[in-house]
Amino acid sequence: MWNIPNILTLLRIALIPVFVVVFYLPVPWARLVCALIFTVAAITDWLDGYLARRWSQTSPLGAFLDPVADKLMVAVALVLLVQAEASILFVLPAAVIIGREITVSALREWMAEIGARAKVKVSMAGKVKTTLQMISIVLLILGSPFLGIPIYWPAVVLLYIAALLTLWSMILYLRAAWPSLTNTEKDQYAD
Repeated sequence: MWNIPNILTLLRIALIPVFVVVFYLPVPWARLVCALIFTVAAITDWLDGYLARRWSQTSPLGAFLDPVADKLMVAVALVLLVQAEASILFVLPAAVIIGREITVSALREWMAEIGARAKVKVSMAGKVKTTLQMISIVLLILGSPFLGIPIYWPAVVLLYIAALLTLWSMILYLRAAWPSLTNTEKDQYAD
């Protein structure tokens, strides 16, 4: 249980309250530190999975916590960004991204329950959308030009591309699961 990949995942979860507190600090460097915290979380997201596979340290706890940590950090960051700039510009992609994460998580849970989890394994579209989400969120947290380079509108465009990929990957997952979802023999699994 206490291997480096799991510790990195737990670190990512522990960074969430720190991220929130720093976001609201009334100091000029708060957004920069938040962007750094989010970047560390994004890097540990990649690193914990890589190390777990490389060192054969995969575990049921890590398999459970890793996607939870990812979704929590992204959802919290999106909620903070929406709160800081409450406009349809951010609410729409944030709602799409958070809604998709809830839908796909529920789908994966149900598919695992019926023994068909492999049909909704992580796809390349899901990995690309996660990468774009992470980059856009870091840039949106920074907000103002970074090293003299305007980043706000490119970040918004990346967020919308990520939201579109989010919808696309959800459609791919639903399409893969559709035969299981519509199979009348599986009606015993419905609430």
